[in-house]
Amino acid sequence: MRVLQFALAETPFKVVPEGLELQLRVIPNASPDSIGDVVADAQGNGALKLAVTAVPEKGKANTAVIKLLAKSWRLRKTDCQVIRGQTERYKTLFILGDSTNLKATSADN
Repeated sequence: MRVLQFALAETPFKVVPEGLELQLRVIPNASPDSIGDVVADAQGNGALKLAVTAVPEKGKANTAVIKLLAKSWRLRKTDCQVIRGQTERYKTLFILGDSTNLKATSADN
């Protein structure tokens, strides 16, 4: 099922000179924290669906997103930063590092 959804939506990853940008669809106040499938937004752009238990106030959900991805993909939290959509459900996360290795690591999990 995940392969089908990935094929229907564009990839949520974008290679940039110093790392990788990742499009996210975040669901705060969820139970439990989880990394879901790639979903398409209204324009057909792919976004990785994440659920976090943190509330969406004072950056708590953004911090939880970074913590969840860093732990799951074995990244340093300091290498991850929300660069767009700090107060929105759709966010762009920048991950510092080698984009080829980052994409391979995320695909394995």
